[in-house]
Amino acid sequence: MSNTSVTKVQSKDSPHGSMGQKYLAAGTDLAMRLWECKKPGDLGAMTSRDYETVGYVISGRAELHTGGQMVRLEPGDSWSVPKGAEHAYRILETFTAVEPTSPPAFAHGRDE
Repeated sequence: MSNTSVTKVQSKDSPHGSMGQKYLAAGTDLAMRLWECKKPGDLGAMTSRDYETVGYVISGRAELHTGGQMVRLEPGDSWSVPKGAEHAYRILETFTAVEPTSPPAFAHGRDE
């Protein structure tokens, strides 16, 4: 028999990660996090992660730098970063976005 339970997470009660992300609902293969009101700043350090990320911009603007490309992200845009791809973000205007990750970013220290 498969797991048929449903999980609800209230954002106000969600834990935060060390980079300022808010962890939302999570399953065994997929998790969601929220980047809320991230302030403008310089290009962050290039990093790669052991998970795939897709995202959706709720508000603000940012640049995503990866693979020699720069992609500008604006409200209503979505993006993907493959597992293991080096990338960095530059926040241009106070930025809020939601990102599902697979496997869950918070598990097994993947976000650290």
